[in-house]
Amino acid sequence: MSQTTGETAGVAELEQKQILKKYLQETREALVWKLEGLTEKQARWPLVPSGNNLLGIVKHCANVEIGYLGPVFGRQWPDPAELVSDQDWEQDPQADWYATEDESVASVVDLYRRAWAFCDETIDTLPLDTVGRVPWWRTGEVTLFRIIVHVTDETARHAGHADILRELTDQSVGLYAGNTNIPDWQDGEALAYFDKLKNLAEQAGN
Repeated sequence: MSQTTGETAGVAELEQKQILKKYLQETREALVWKLEGLTEKQARWPLVPSGNNLLGIVKHCANVEIGYLGPVFGRQWPDPAELVSDQDWEQDPQADWYATEDESVASVVDLYRRAWAFCDETIDTLPLDTVGRVPWWRTGEVTLFRIIVHVTDETARHAGHADILRELTDQSVGLYAGNTNIPDWQDGEALAYFDKLKNLAEQAGN
């Protein structure tokens, strides 16, 4: 491969990484935003029978990112005591889905933001075709590209969960800060829309 071809390939990969990181970062920030303005109790409160809660989702995503974009590619988190350990999971398989008495909204968000920097360093320093190994996957070996897509997909799924939980908490909605991504309804229009959907459901029968 000529030097020019190699340089072109390098530029193309850099552009691909920028796109991948853009979508991952937007989803991360949307998720953290769902905690903004909540009390410790509101952030922790389980709103569905599965126990899903907003702060737990963020804690889960922090541990997921670090796990996939850290040890899978030979990088260890500086302070393992900050993460949910294998022993924690053995004692409680839901250990990463809620904040403990010693954790707070601020501490969990801080961990997540530091996870972003740690994981972005993995993305920035390794080629997209770098091979890692996921011990808990049957497929075993994976590329960095696949893991970035997987983590982005999982984070987006949980951001969707957070959308619903936040609306159940205080009726706040929105895709990003300053962008609800729903119509700018005037007084009574939102309720009218809600009633319209209920009526359509009633007409559909059981």
